[in-house]
Amino acid sequence: MDTKSEGLSLSTIGQISIMVKDLARATAFYRDTLGIRLLFEVPGMAFFDAGGVRLMLGKAEKPEFDHPASILYYRVADIGGAHDKLESRGVKVEHEPRLVAPMPDHDLWLSFYQDSEDNYFALMSEVPRS
Repeated sequence: MDTKSEGLSLSTIGQISIMVKDLARATAFYRDTLGIRLLFEVPGMAFFDAGGVRLMLGKAEKPEFDHPASILYYRVADIGGAHDKLESRGVKVEHEPRLVAPMPDHDLWLSFYQDSEDNYFALMSEVPRS
């Protein structure tokens, strides 16, 4: 289906839902460990501001929705410094920061971690070449 001819063109993500097992534990992890700003809580859900994209933490409403989250990549300027802070806060490290793609004008670095609910997330840094 050609969505442009139908007058629809999706391009901006407004909210991402992350399934959790223990909402209080996950809320503390995202707020206190990762430092993401908590917007508000309602019964069974917590909402955060991740640079203009809203993250919703909550338990799955149906069994078919109870699965790990997609991997979210958080952009950081200093991946080494951010990695050290997460590690010092006890965040489980899956992969240390590493260069994954040398580009013409910058290098792309990634590192991977697990949250308190065993969901994976990553840090990404586009380091300009001097």
